[in-house]
Amino acid sequence: MSLFAAADALGLVSFAVSGYLMGVRKGLDLLGVLVAAFLTALGGGIIRDVMVGRTPVAFTQSAILLLVGAGIAVAWGLRLHTRRRPERFTLFILSDSVGLVAFAVTGALTGIEAGFNLFGVMLLAFVTAVGGGMLRDMMVGEIPIVLTSDFYGTIALLTAMAIYLCDTFGSLGGATLAMVAAGALALRLVAYYRNWQLPKLGGG
Repeated sequence: MSLFAAADALGLVSFAVSGYLMGVRKGLDLLGVLVAAFLTALGGGIIRDVMVGRTPVAFTQSAILLLVGAGIAVAWGLRLHTRRRPERFTLFILSDSVGLVAFAVTGALTGIEAGFNLFGVMLLAFVTAVGGGMLRDMMVGEIPIVLTSDFYGTIALLTAMAIYLCDTFGSLGGATLAMVAAGALALRLVAYYRNWQLPKLGGG
């Protein structure tokens, strides 16, 4: 399995879990929960593929839908075995963070493959990583987390920058990609639990 395929599969399953958990937390019915899961998992990748001028793989590869279905099954099982709401929210944060980093990786790799410059690679990673989550949050009536706090979108941008620099200096490979992803995930979780935020403008 290629690095892209592995990261994409991980992102699909993780975001399906976070979308499912968000739908349940918001009290959506069965259809609503499924829509939330599929929208979270597929939204960013569809935007990514459209930006590079190709048919979204979600429309052509059935394996993509099977991975989302697997994520929903995992989320359903975890929810049955996790009775306490704080534990469920921890699962949501972890799965959403893994999906964020995994899709930032796939977005950055797609941008590099397409010959984008640093700005293009970072933009593609950003929309791939946060696109599905933004659609999910707007659907359930919440301000998208990327617009408010938690170093969320910043993680995607830093991940893309690191991958672009590794590629520029000829050191992009499985080991370096794993190190970048692990560092980004750790930073995201530390930022969340320590409530790190970018400065907010206004209020004066």
